[in-house]
Amino acid sequence: MRLIVGLGNPGPRYALTRHNLGHLALERAARRWVIPLAPTGSVRQGSGRVGSQDTQTEVMLALPLAWMNQAGPAVETLVQTLGFAPDQLLDRLVVVHDDLDLPLGRLRIRRRGGSGGHNGLLSIMTTLNTDQFCRLKLGIGRPPLGVEAADYVLAPFLPEENPHVDRMLEEAVEALECLVTEGTAAAMNRFNVREKEDDSFEL
Repeated sequence: MRLIVGLGNPGPRYALTRHNLGHLALERAARRWVIPLAPTGSVRQGSGRVGSQDTQTEVMLALPLAWMNQAGPAVETLVQTLGFAPDQLLDRLVVVHDDLDLPLGRLRIRRRGGSGGHNGLLSIMTTLNTDQFCRLKLGIGRPPLGVEAADYVLAPFLPEENPHVDRMLEEAVEALECLVTEGTAAAMNRFNVREKEDDSFEL
């Protein structure tokens, strides 16, 4: 069983903002894998199987319904419910989130690491008392000069950015499927490749 958590903020106001890429990626994965998501306690969640008949892996998809900086307790509850020991998290827990340090349209898989100033990651790391879990980072790029990061991440994508976002979300689902069926190393080798300059988007 793999637990895949997509980070974001609740409510329609934030649904299509940069900070909600984790939610958007998991909603797309749920559609692709035909896994219904339903509110259960402090998360929207659903379980199913991913991959071909020979490589099928059971997954739980979870979108915390708390604010981004309070995502940790919801993830902790899921980890405890699934019976994951602390030393299993590196191979069992995947967190999908937006990342300011990656250009828009680029993604990267990392095993462990710091929060990078991301409040959702920080909440999870603090609550679980570990950084030993996998992350799928989805690039949103840095804000333009004069725009505060907090305002930038809570704003919707610009119309000209949407094709790059759509392509990145498709690739994110492919990366997650590779990660859970073939392993983290295989997914990193395949998807942590620096794209050509014209494959990312900059304002």
